[in-house]
Amino acid sequence: MSLSPAWVEVLRASGVEAVHWSAVGEQGTTDRRIMDWARANGYVVFTHDLDFGALLAASHAGGPSVIQVRAQDVLAAHLAGVVIDALQRYRSFLDAGALISMDEDRARVRILPITR
Repeated sequence: MSLSPAWVEVLRASGVEAVHWSAVGEQGTTDRRIMDWARANGYVVFTHDLDFGALLAASHAGGPSVIQVRAQDVLAAHLAGVVIDALQRYRSFLDAGALISMDEDRARVRILPITR
């Protein structure tokens, strides 16, 4: 819910299957419920909310993969190119289970599960 539903059309136009949580679940649901749904349905969570990365770290879960955008301007018009590039570049990591933190200039990939 932290990113605009406009992202769905941008991602679909680039060949990525995408759905906004508002189309499949209730607003105000817990992050854990969103994570459970994404894992069960084979989706990557794409978010601006840092809580999803914290959930992965705390739970040592192997999925679902999460891409967290750490930029001030999270509009698709601003970030679409770098997000789509990251989806293509890191596809094998996302398929296997990863947390990707990214902004306009760089991306950091952490393989799941996150352990110390």
